Amino acid sequence: MRDGQDDHLEAVLALVEQIPPGRAMTYGTIAEVLADRALAEGRRPFGGPRHVGHALARAGSGVPWWRVVNAAGRPPARHATRALALLAKEGTPLTADGERVALRRAIWFPDD
Repeated sequence: MRDGQDDHLEAVLALVEQIPPGRAMTYGTIAEVLADRALAEGRRPFGGPRHVGHALARAGSGVPWWRVVNAAGRPPARHATRALALLAKEGTPLTADGERVALRRAIWFPDD
């Protein structure tokens, strides 16, 4: 990976580590927060929601990856059963069918 990509990977992982139990963020929200931070620091933003997903797929096993969902509140399809079980165990609000995060109640934004 190039230095910028390494920085992006580390930023994604650091932000995902901050998501509290019982809450969730979307790939897009993570990308927006990281872009806002980069601009505030005078740096060029790197990547969007897909880059966040790639970063988690590549190196996200050590962070609470299950707290990151798509815009519809669905966890990664390959890991949906495990992710939903972990989310339910943490008390994350889910939809009535239990297949998605109820984002209006569960979405989390960092304080900065």
